[in-house]
Amino acid sequence: MTDNAIELSILLPAFLAGLLVLATHVPMGQQVLSRGIVFIDLAIAQVAGLGVTIASSFGAEPQGWHVQVAACVAALVGALALTWTEKAWPAVQEALIGVLFVLAACVELLLLANNPHGGEHLKDLLVGQILWVQVSTLIPIAIFYAVALAVWFLARQKLGQIGFYVLFALVVTQSVQLVGVYLVFASLIVPALASRRFAGKLRLWVGYGVGVVGYVAGLLVSSLFDLPTGAAIVVTLVAAFVLAVIGSLVVPSGWRAEAEAAPAH
Repeated sequence: MTDNAIELSILLPAFLAGLLVLATHVPMGQQVLSRGIVFIDLAIAQVAGLGVTIASSFGAEPQGWHVQVAACVAALVGALALTWTEKAWPAVQEALIGVLFVLAACVELLLLANNPHGGEHLKDLLVGQILWVQVSTLIPIAIFYAVALAVWFLARQKLGQIGFYVLFALVVTQSVQLVGVYLVFASLIVPALASRRFAGKLRLWVGYGVGVVGYVAGLLVSSLFDLPTGAAIVVTLVAAFVLAVIGSLVVPSGWRAEAEAAPAH
């Protein structure tokens, strides 16, 4: 097998993983931005990571079903807690999301304090291991994301607060184990920021375009210069965001949003 074939066998599954993450995170990110709860994915992702850490501390296999269940349960508990706080204290919801993130991160650090592989485990959760994704592991995730997208586009108005938080938590739980906390946040927020000045359906397509360009460029940069893949993709996503913002200044006025929507809680 040639070097090019080896590179392709690694980069293609990573790119497919990125497409799966973007499929759900771009539309959800636009909703998160409009609701003014930007850091919710960081909090839920960190809580899901805490669930993974707890399961691992009891000897569960990293890819075993026990870990999946622990991550989902932790994320759902965090999501339901945020649903309650949004109703009880809507004015400080963003601050409470930040508190949840810090709390989950610190509890995770305490659990890993005496683990000789704790640093490696924490790094995997934060920056992910997207280059080591295999196509076979993407199939069940693709099926789940397809169901999530169907619910999102066909029944989003009927979800309500609890439904939104639950669906969001389940999607983020899968994503954080696939690409890591940093890429989950970047995939959710950067395309949403890049597309916010565009109107109608164009907003969604610009978001997807920025995401795809960011992932492709990041994977290529990582491969060519032997750089950490997750970090490279985050940087190229931001670069694609800058290009989209510049583009929004020169497109016809009919393609631009007249005004930004105020955050809705």
